Amino acid sequence: MLNVSIVLYRPDWQQVSDLTAVLLSSERVRTVYWVDNSPNRTTELPMQSKRIHYTHNTRNLGYGAAHNIAIRQSIYDDIPFHLVINPDIILDIDALHTMLDFIADNPQVGSLMPKVIYPSGEIQRLCKLLPTPCDVFARRFLPKAWTKKRNQKYEMHDSGYDKMMNIPYLSGCFMLLRTTAVQQAKLFDERFFMYPEDIDLTRRIHRNYLTVYFPHATIIHNHAKQSYKSAKMLWVHVVNMCKYFNKWGWIFDAERKLFNDTAIREYL
Repeated sequence: MLNVSIVLYRPDWQQVSDLTAVLLSSERVRTVYWVDNSPNRTTELPMQSKRIHYTHNTRNLGYGAAHNIAIRQSIYDDIPFHLVINPDIILDIDALHTMLDFIADNPQVGSLMPKVIYPSGEIQRLCKLLPTPCDVFARRFLPKAWTKKRNQKYEMHDSGYDKMMNIPYLSGCFMLLRTTAVQQAKLFDERFFMYPEDIDLTRRIHRNYLTVYFPHATIIHNHAKQSYKSAKMLWVHVVNMCKYFNKWGWIFDAERKLFNDTAIREYL
């Protein structure tokens, strides 16, 4: 049994409805939570179902805090798995079932992310090492030619993305979570409004469980990269990454070194 949460902000309701219809086509999906951070509450939802639970927050709580509303309910209801998913994902229900079967059969797996591609078919390099400040800020503010080699290592290009890997940082666009694992890890850290919350949660789950890249299922992600287009979102990104490094360490982060060295040794 699975619950799903989709966090919304001024959403494209057709996109949300299409994704939700696919999710509800599976009898293994119990409830789809629409958690809306938009300024105004939607007065007329585009689709109705007893399996859809709509919540409108009085303010924009941020990505992780909004998902936590639904994750807490999954924990309370003793639902074994919870899917955190972006509304801009295109998903085949058979792919979801393949992932569910795998995580159900492998209790050591706490989090799973499938192969993610762009609509063009190009793979998205979403398996990453835990970032250093240099990784984050150099790739945003320095010419790509200067950072190409380092960025390819950070995004684990040489792994081939063709085999299962236990990676310390998986993207928050699609996180299939074992609820006991995320409960042990203490959910998303709500100090992060947006961006590093997936890094932070994956590394905490990674301490006690496998956090798996699973290439045997594929999804499509219409990734907008808002912080590359908006000065406001860039500022949000910078501020929240500073919070992340304040929490874990800017230069000295022994756990980062341990997890990264292990991933490099096994997959690069």
